[in-house]
Amino acid sequence: MSERKYFGTDGVRGTVGEYPITPDFALKLGWAVGKVLGKGHGGKVLIGKDTRISGYMFESALEAGLIAAGVDVLQLGPMPTPGIAYLTRTFRADAGIVISASHNPYNDNGIKFFSEDGFKLPDEVELEIEAMLDQPMQTVGSSELGKARRVEDARGRYIEFCKATIPSSINLSNLKIVLDCAHGATYHIAPEVFSELGAEVVSIGVKPNGLNINQNCGATDTSKLAETVLAEKAHLGIAFDGDGDRVMMVDEKGEQVDGDQLLFIIARDAKKRGKLQGGVVGTLMTNLGMEKALVKYDIPFARAKVGDRYVMEKLKENDWLIGGESSGHVICLNSTTTGDGIVAALQVLAVMAKQQLSLNELKSGMSKYPQTMINVRLSSRDVRPLEIPEVQDAVKVAERELGDRGRVLLRPSGTEPLIRVMVEGEDAGTVKECAQRLANVVEQFS
Repeated sequence: MSERKYFGTDGVRGTVGEYPITPDFALKLGWAVGKVLGKGHGGKVLIGKDTRISGYMFESALEAGLIAAGVDVLQLGPMPTPGIAYLTRTFRADAGIVISASHNPYNDNGIKFFSEDGFKLPDEVELEIEAMLDQPMQTVGSSELGKARRVEDARGRYIEFCKATIPSSINLSNLKIVLDCAHGATYHIAPEVFSELGAEVVSIGVKPNGLNINQNCGATDTSKLAETVLAEKAHLGIAFDGDGDRVMMVDEKGEQVDGDQLLFIIARDAKKRGKLQGGVVGTLMTNLGMEKALVKYDIPFARAKVGDRYVMEKLKENDWLIGGESSGHVICLNSTTTGDGIVAALQVLAVMAKQQLSLNELKSGMSKYPQTMINVRLSSRDVRPLEIPEVQDAVKVAERELGDRGRVLLRPSGTEPLIRVMVEGEDAGTVKECAQRLANVVEQFS
């Protein structure tokens, strides 16, 4: 098995180092987490996972390491990442561990952590864990070993939490909804949440076999969802990714509604009700159309670097509550502590119910700008074309051409030797031409 390298808070790459995830490493990591968080006096850690087959192996290894450090383990089984964050808080645990590679295919996996307050672990704690990994592993005495037990009602607890994030007066009985759970961690939870709130639910992507998570389905591929919405004559469709922290939607016409549009719908409603605290945080990739639509409603907007941890940092820095990414990672800090696909979808449905508008009508207040993205592969990670004057000059030319009707972004990929060339603007033809011209220049120095 070829496992992707994961360690840290963003679920893609480590902020304090990268390690190949193997059973031996997971065992040592569990012990190190137990030693740091237990502080020599036991402690309690939750472990949850998505549905990929390697989760069983890593769950057992982490559990053994934690127990060897004298820490008790509460097993949650398959559970969305935001559900693990919530249960970590409610059980007053020292930490929550998520075994998941999010939207990636089944043969990837990763390990990430939540602190006792349901937020990602602080950098200083991760540094302590990394330092502990360099120490020889020593098991506590037999009488001090931790214990493990399964939380039988974890699923029910999280279902009730999700339902409670919208007013009890909201009834979804007039809606027919298609749910695509990506054969992932929401497969046994999302259908219950929406049906218990009264909706007629048609479910797809709810038969995980350990190998089919995110496979041609879910938030990363909404084509099957759109097809099913139209075939079922449903009011809308909702797609989650493998670990349930992202959501994409499809309206009654089969048109995709992405994270930017969902953020706009949620923020505009909060503004109208006088409940918006501050503004909205997006990322460098957030569509310019959303930024301009927010301006019309006098809603402040700030961009963070790409990645949910950076969105969260900016939210905390500004004391704002709503932020997210185009990919569907939507954070509503007035409801939860991390991106939550089910919670975000419920906020949108609550707006639909209150305003008696369809999803297509709600999204019409924002016009997305055409966007072209071209990936330019680098010959090596040491090549830095963005520092070349010719590339910088080409960017300035494109920016002058677009003016205030568009924008240009060149950024290195965080996971691959690529430069991502992104151009967006009012005119699709101009956008495509500018992007290709810039990509050609970058390629000369790559």
